This record gives sequence, C-alpha cells and structure tokens, in this order.
Amino acid sequence: MMKLNLGQKAAVLIFLVLLIDQSVKFWIKTHMMLGQEHRIIGDWFIIHFTENPGMAFGMKFGGSFGKMLLSIFRIVAVFGIGWYLIHLVKTKAKLGFVLSIALILAGAVGNILDSAFYGLFFDKGLVYDPSLNDWTPYFGQAQLGGSGYAGFLRGSVVDMLYFPIIKGHYPSWIPFVGSEQFVFFRPVFNIADSAITVGVLIILLFQKRFFKHERE
Repeated sequence: MMKLNLGQKAAVLIFLVLLIDQSVKFWIKTHMMLGQEHRIIGDWFIIHFTENPGMAFGMKFGGSFGKMLLSIFRIVAVFGIGWYLIHLVKTKAKLGFVLSIALILAGAVGNILDSAFYGLFFDKGLVYDPSLNDWTPYFGQAQLGGSGYAGFLRGSVVDMLYFPIIKGHYPSWIPFVGSEQFVFFRPVFNIADSAITVGVLIILLFQKRFFKHERE
C-alpha cells in the first residue's frame, strides 16, 4: 500500500470532511422540511433541520448585505488558511498541527459551498425579506433544479446537529434572565462547524507540543 506524505494526508482529510458534510446536507435539504426533526438518542441528540443565513452555530450577521460581506470574508479566510496549510506542509510541521489546520480549512470550505451554490442549485431556501427586515422560511422539501432561490454567495447554510443535553430554568434572582428557560447546548450546527471546532480544540490542547520548536 502506498504511503501518503504529509500533504496527501491533509488532502484526504479535507476531501473526507467535505464529502461527509455535503452528503449529509444534500440529504437533509432534499428529504426533510424546514423545522422537521428526528430524535436519535432521546431528547439528547436530535437531527433538526434549520438553515443559517449568517455565521456558525446559527448566529446571524446583518441582512442580505451582511450575508454577502460574511461570504466574501470567508473566501478570503479560506485562501489565507490554504496558503498557511501549504506552508506547513512544505516546512514539514507536526502532523497533528497540519491535520488540525486541514480540519479548519475543510469546515470553512464546507460552509462556503452552501453560501456560494445552494441558492443557485436548490429551488427553496431561507431568503431575506427587506420589508420584514428578517429571513423568511419556506414550506415543503427543496429540490435540485429550477432558477434557484438566491444569487451567488447568498445561499443559506444547512444545519442539523442539535444536542439539547441539559434543560432547566435560570434562578429567579439573576437579572434579566431570571426564571427563563435555558438549554445546553442550544445552537444547531453541521459537520463543517464541527470540523472547525475540533481543529481549534486540538490546537489549543496540544499547542505546547505543536509549537515546541518555535519556543526553543
């Protein structure tokens, strides 16, 4: 069996993350309706279909103009991360560090694909309504084809992983949120978000090992 070099290992990891991420998103998008969910492990692990017009983990960033700015920023960031990954491969950096950056790059690219092309390829999606100053939902299952629901870089990101592990209420004495319900973990996210998070966590946990040479 051919032994993969450092660059090839990073490329394979990026390819696998993108393949899984996009396959899951395509299936969710074409087989579930917005807001529909399937309980996998009781109330702890739920596949909940939602679309995110903004940043990771369901956060929003302005309206349609903000969405475009965010998409452009993501593309610039991807080129920067890609350049850095190539530099790490050429300088033969630690395998764990290279793969961590590869995870972050794969996650960023995965969400950019949604923003860039889903509005062109699918007939339904979350769109911004200026008259309501909000993003409006749709009904039914989306399908490939048609004229699309949004322009280039204006598509919404598909999210589906939901882990409401702990539910309860804030103590009544806490200002502003007293007695209100809280859920941990509330955000709905996707495989690409997970790849970014895992990559960052690995770097934080093993930074002393990864940057030992620089410290010396």
